[in-house]
Order: sequence, then C-alpha cells, then structure tokens
Amino acid sequence: MSDTSAAPAAAPEGLLARSWPDLLAGLSVAGVLLPEAVAYAAIAGVEPLHALLAALVGLCIYPWLGTSRFAVVAPTSSAAAVFASAVAIGGPAMGYALVGLTGLMFLSAAALRAGFLGGFISRPVLRGFAWGLAVTIVIKQLPAITGAEVHASQVGVLLWKLLDSAAQWHRPSLYTGLGALALWLLLRHGLQRWLFIPPSLVVLSLGIAVSAWQDLGAQGVPLVGLIEWQPLAWHLPSLSTENWLRAVEIAPALLLILFAESWGSVRSLALQNGDSVNANRELLALGAANLVSGLVQGLPVGAGFSAASASQAAGGRSKWAGVAAAAALALLLWWARPWLALLPEPVLAAVVAGILSHNLWPKAVIATLRLGSDAWLALAAAAGVLGFGVLFGMLLAVGLSLLVAIRRFAQPVVSELGLLPGTRDYLDHERHTETVLRPGVLIMRPEEPLFFANAELIFQFVQRRALDRQTRVVVLSLEVSDDLDSTAMEALAEFASSLRQRDTRLLLARVKDKPREALLRVGLLADGANPSRVGLFWSVDDAVQAAG
Repeated sequence: MSDTSAAPAAAPEGLLARSWPDLLAGLSVAGVLLPEAVAYAAIAGVEPLHALLAALVGLCIYPWLGTSRFAVVAPTSSAAAVFASAVAIGGPAMGYALVGLTGLMFLSAAALRAGFLGGFISRPVLRGFAWGLAVTIVIKQLPAITGAEVHASQVGVLLWKLLDSAAQWHRPSLYTGLGALALWLLLRHGLQRWLFIPPSLVVLSLGIAVSAWQDLGAQGVPLVGLIEWQPLAWHLPSLSTENWLRAVEIAPALLLILFAESWGSVRSLALQNGDSVNANRELLALGAANLVSGLVQGLPVGAGFSAASASQAAGGRSKWAGVAAAAALALLLWWARPWLALLPEPVLAAVVAGILSHNLWPKAVIATLRLGSDAWLALAAAAGVLGFGVLFGMLLAVGLSLLVAIRRFAQPVVSELGLLPGTRDYLDHERHTETVLRPGVLIMRPEEPLFFANAELIFQFVQRRALDRQTRVVVLSLEVSDDLDSTAMEALAEFASSLRQRDTRLLLARVKDKPREALLRVGLLADGANPSRVGLFWSVDDAVQAAG
C-alpha cells in the first residue's frame, strides 16, 4: 500500500525535474528573441509586432513538425533584409505575400521530398552573401545612430550621403547610439563569462531606463513607440497581379536561402549531439511556420544559429524549450509593451549592429578563398549584395550556385580507362600512367551522370576519340549514372547506331539496375535475335574480355 500511495507524488516531481532544464532554456531563448525580433523588425521596415508574431508562430509550430531538439524558428537578419527589399517594391503587403508564398513552396518541396534543395547553394556563396548582408545591415543602422535623415538603397550612396550630412547629425541620438554600442561590445566580449543574461537584453533594458530617466523623447531622440496589439486577421494580402508575380519570382530564392541557413544550423547542432534530423520534415516545419506567419502578417522565419545555440548552451534537452520560449515571450510582450515604447531607436540600431558585428570581419570568406576552386563565388555574392542591394545580391547568389551546379553536370568530363598491371582493375589512364591501354579497344567512363544536358556532348566526345584511335570496340562504363532520362537513352541509341555504321561495337559496363531496366524496355540491348545491338556487362573487365 505504501508503495502504491507514494507513486503519484513521485511522478510530478520527476516530471518537474525533467522539464526544469527546458523551462530555463526557454527563458534564455526568449531573452535572445525579444531584442532580436524588435531589431529585425527595424531591418524589415515594419512594426515590431510583426516580427514578434512571427517568432511566436515559429516557436509554436516547429516543435510539432520539426526534427531538431534545439532548433528555434524565428525571424532572421537575412530573411528580414529580403523582406525589406520586397517592401521597397510593393509595400508591406507584398512582403507578407512573399512570406506566405515561400511557405507554400516549402510545403510543396516537402511533398516532393526535395530536401536536397539546400545543397544547391554552395558554402562559398552563403559565406559571401552573409558577409555582404552583415555589412549592408550594419551600415543601414548608421542613420538611426546618428539621427541623420538620409535614405538610399545602395550602401555606397548611403555612406556618401551620411558623411556629407555630418554637420546635421543629432548629437543626443549619436551619443545614445554610440554608448549603447560600446556597452554591447563590452558585455559581449569582455564580461560574457560572468553575464548570464543576453547582452542585447541588458542594453535594451538600460536604454529604456535612461530614456525614462532623461526623457530622451523630449530631447528629439526618436523612440520605438507603443506596440499596439492587433486582432489576428487571417487573410491574403491585397496586391496587384504584377506584385503577386514579383513575389512569386522572389519566393524560390528566399526559400533556398532560408532552407540553406536553417538546415546548416539544424545539421550542425545535430552532429554535435549525435542526433538524427530529416531534411524533408524540416521543409514541412518551415513551410507551415512561414505560411501561418504570412497569413497573420508576420516576417519570414527560419532556424537561426544564435537562438538555437542559446537553447543548447542553457541546457535545453527537448523541443519543449521552444514552447517554453513562446510562453515566456508572450508574457514579456503582455507586461513589457509600455516599457518597449520608451526604447530609443539609436539603441535599437546599436543592438542590431552589435549582433552582426562578429560577421563584419570576413574571416570565413578569406578562409574560403584559400581553398581555391569555386571560392570566387564568395566574392561575387558579396559584391552583388554590396553593389546592387540585398534582393539582387540574393538572386545573384542563388543563380550563381545553380549555374555552377548545372555547368558541372553538363560538362562532358570523360576519362579513358587503362588496365592496372597484375589486376582486373581499370583506372583513369591520364592520372595513372602505369595502366595499359588495349589496342583496338577504347574504354571510356563519364565522370558525371548522363542526363539531357550532357548526354549528346559526352557521346560526341567519345565518338571523336574512337575515330582518332580507329577503334573497333568501344566500352562505356556507366557506373555513375543511377538513371537515364529519355534524352540520354535516345542519344545513346543514336551513338550506338553511328558506331555500327563504322563497324564499331558498343559495349556497356557497370550499368545499374534502373538504367538497365530502361535499356531493356526500349530494346537497345543485344539478344539472340539481334546480337549486333549494344552488349551489357557487369564489370569493365568482362566487357573487355568479350571485346576479344
């Protein structure tokens, strides 16, 4: 009896003990997200409420659909900057339309199991884009810090106008902003080891206190103002057809940037903790969060690294840390709105600059350049953002990544194979000069999968080599091709026919099951009735032996 009666009392205590780390982590995450959301709303050019709503939506939806224990889905600086570019074209309504369309595209990608999409933006492009974006955002905070009324879409023009108007800088705003930035840097880099509260929250709180004490608003320092609660309005944005089409054009690029950033954060933390994550489930979670955020007029959301790292560092153990963060953030908004109204805009701009200050030195870009190869993409992406703005820079970054991927797959890279003496192994003869070429037999291996963009070029290259060598048998190793589309099969049939006209046999080696079945369906392979057709072998050595 005593054991039975004691069990119910022990269960709540065990539950509380297990939940306590997540509750504390949630409070820490809320402390990070509140100032970041207010700051990113300033970047996006909308009221803070829209960023805070987006954060609440992301925090509430992701735990039910996502696969990471630590991911925190909320507005990010890059997404806010892209949103601002859309707002500059068609107003806030176009920004919210962009968020909803991006959510729909995420959901479509999840349905198609397109988790591989994140790989189509190379790391050099992401690094260059992130650096250019950080520089752009920081420079665009300078007018708020100096109190200067200057505006420009390009950072070079903005800097020139700002320097030209130095005599009109508002001194109280300048001193407030510089003091806040200096304090943030001191807290972040000098006192972080002893400070358990996010430095952004400390600086914003002190800014509010100084504003109330010195009445900074009466001295001409602009304030954030009261964040008015608005009833949730679940409706599509009212836009012209032209702006809807523009939003549709931008949404795929925003999807790739958001997913690449989010997947990088999620996968990095998963590898550190031995967790398993699913890219397609992440697409589903990001899609649902962005669709709902767009419907309630929120900013685009993704899994940023800073909040996720805060959750992990604070001892979070499960997705419940995100739910706890949502509850804490909602309570902070309910109680702290009158105080947030007193927040000086120069302090907010200083916090934004501080958050992104660690990205200003392009150490990641420099490290990438040392690797060579496609590292030039980092410079191109950064130059696009700095020279032409965030929107064009983002599109350029995505376009360059796709162009490089397409170019690599479409290039007719084909190796000639030779026999390694004393073995049955065939290696690239150009790299392994000790291999032996067999007279009259040309052994070639495409180094990229055959598909519609490269098949004809590859077969043309092999045919020219066969003519130069006066070859009687061509052995083609297709080990890297998992499948053959209709264009590749037609080109292969034409290639085989052209060789037959010159009394040259074509033998295929190392063909995988799926392309093998396709070749059988179209009747391209040799059989008892048609021995002159293409021969098929499991290994290169078998094909060479059959060549005689």
